[in-house]
Amino acid sequence: MSADDSGSGRPLVWLPFPPERIGELPESLDYAFWDGGPEYPTDPARCDFYAVPYVTDPEPCLRPLAAMTRVRVVQALTAGVDHLLPAVRHLPEGAVLCNARGLHDASTAELALTLTLASLRDIPGFVRAQDAGEWRQGFRPALADKSVLIVGYGSIGSAIEDRLAPFECARVTRVARSARDSARGPVHPIAALPGLLPDADVVVLATPLTEETRGLVNAGFLARMKDGALLVNVARGPVVDTKALLAELDAGRLRAALDVTDPEPLPPGHPLWSAPGVLITPHVGGPSSAFMPRAARLLRDQLARFALDAPLQNVVVTAR
Repeated sequence: MSADDSGSGRPLVWLPFPPERIGELPESLDYAFWDGGPEYPTDPARCDFYAVPYVTDPEPCLRPLAAMTRVRVVQALTAGVDHLLPAVRHLPEGAVLCNARGLHDASTAELALTLTLASLRDIPGFVRAQDAGEWRQGFRPALADKSVLIVGYGSIGSAIEDRLAPFECARVTRVARSARDSARGPVHPIAALPGLLPDADVVVLATPLTEETRGLVNAGFLARMKDGALLVNVARGPVVDTKALLAELDAGRLRAALDVTDPEPLPPGHPLWSAPGVLITPHVGGPSSAFMPRAARLLRDQLARFALDAPLQNVVVTAR
């Protein structure tokens, strides 16, 4: 079913994929496909449920929101919604912003483990040696027997620990905003970090970007990490103070594996590109073959709830 500007009386949903790619959707709703292009599929003022396109530039996602005067749901396809928060003040009273908690768990956790293993075993060095046609043997650190600290123990942090389980780590320590118990053991509050960092061989950042976490990994944080430790960031670039990290990398005291950076995209010539001991991937934790099946499942579930006027999952903010 597609929508046009004539109006059927049914609530209108803007989808970032053609409806047939998502699967069975409620027939009580109308659907319009918009992937962030310059032309809108309908008048934005008619949209009741806006599923935000999954694009790296937030500007197209934000552009129609000011005109969505009757929108009731804004559904992100990202776990973090910091790029959408500035638009909340434009939403009608009672409209909700939902994140995509759980959608990227598998893909991002998989990349976190990939970055950790690749950095420890020096896969970038082997690739450079292969390019040069050189046979460079030698011992490299293993993940086995290492202490891993996960900062940001939400659904992605938990998924990362699931994937660490077979690797015979000495221990995995969990940190979140506040203390709690989990199925795998205690979760420490973020205030406990100063006492936990000196023990960690690998520190994995999986926290959302908030006012509390912006710049969390500053010079003091990094100074508490042990010599030779590895920092893995699959969270958001501004969680880390880039200048402070560069100082540690240039000194050769720490190593880093970064899927996100500040600034982002990382411009040509930025010193992070050539810093010693750093592996950089271009914010690809989410975009993988795991994305579409989970995005479709999330949208099917949320739209079924919306059609029945049932409570939605993953509500982050309600406009007032």
